[in-house]
Amino acid sequence: MAAAQALAAGMDTPALRELAGLPRHADPRDIRDTFEQAVAEAGIALPDRHLALRFALRRLAARFAAGEAGLGEMASDEWSDLKVETEEERAFRALLPPCACCIKYTLGLDEGTWIAQLRIAARALVSQPDVGPYV
Repeated sequence: MAAAQALAAGMDTPALRELAGLPRHADPRDIRDTFEQAVAEAGIALPDRHLALRFALRRLAARFAAGEAGLGEMASDEWSDLKVETEEERAFRALLPPCACCIKYTLGLDEGTWIAQLRIAARALVSQPDVGPYV
């Protein structure tokens, strides 16, 4: 969808057209490769992985705090690679289980307590200054 919006806004490269035409359930590796090619063709520099993960964590917190992200989106093992730089990042990441079934086992919390603590941590994280130049 973002690729189609970029095309509609006047950005046009061969890889961007290809990306816009990929089906929703395309192989994630194909999507990533085509995305990286489209970004390179457009002359846009990607942030390093660390900065991108910090930004993604903050965006997830903002979406959760705004009621736009469901509980299923909170569970992921991708955050284990993130080296947090602030106490707010640490507190929010610490509440993210590797999978939805692991909430009570990995965190030792009932779902209601977890949601309340996650909401507090999300609000604290998004109240902090933005990270990096790509925000």
